[in-house]
Amino acid sequence: MTDWPADWLLPDWPAPAWVKACVTTRVGGISQPPFDSFNLGDHVEDDPHSVSINRQRLQAAIGCSPAWLRQVHGIQVVAADSGQILEADASYSAAGGVACAVLTADCLPVLFCDRAGTRVAAAHAGWRGLVGGVLEATVQAMALPAEQLLAWLGPAIGPAAFEVWGEVREAFVSKHPQAEAAFVPSLNQGRFMADIYALARIRLAACGVAAVYGGGFCTVSDPRFYSYRRAAHTGRFASLVWLV
Repeated sequence: MTDWPADWLLPDWPAPAWVKACVTTRVGGISQPPFDSFNLGDHVEDDPHSVSINRQRLQAAIGCSPAWLRQVHGIQVVAADSGQILEADASYSAAGGVACAVLTADCLPVLFCDRAGTRVAAAHAGWRGLVGGVLEATVQAMALPAEQLLAWLGPAIGPAAFEVWGEVREAFVSKHPQAEAAFVPSLNQGRFMADIYALARIRLAACGVAAVYGGGFCTVSDPRFYSYRRAAHTGRFASLVWLV
């Protein structure tokens, strides 16, 4: 870890010292409005050269290579050290020199490691991936007892901004009845305000991961982060975890 903008986030979790992680913000890049300035997404109509420079700056800052994914709101989990850009929404690694990375702008990034610091993983959990089981799939791919894992919930849309239709609520409640508490009726009939952090904790607890940290952000109201709901034409920030 070298020099990076002071407002990048460091997860507040009891990971071993050789497990490194960070979340980028809008600061530190060369992208022009509306992508200003540290957009890392190469699929949002930003200038490709700007994205390339931003990604190079990120790699230099963290001292290793991010393993980028083609995210599709699914539950596929791949090895981050494959050397290829794969279609998936989560990756894992037991090797140094490569960072598991996900790009978001309201969806929930979840970082994982084990207490011994032998493996790491990162998952992209929008509501579709979350209800589909991307967190459970990531835990399974790590191939370690769930009680040995730590999870950190990164910046995502907050419960005061995340309005969904009743069908989304039913999709979660049908699998975990306790998820009902994560939804409150909105002012718009037939819709609910959803707490994606509470939903993630329910899913993680159900598969045995009790050590869950983070949460409490809102990408919509916090200008440090890109937010698709705030402005559809926008960039993406990265959440990364790696071993040194």
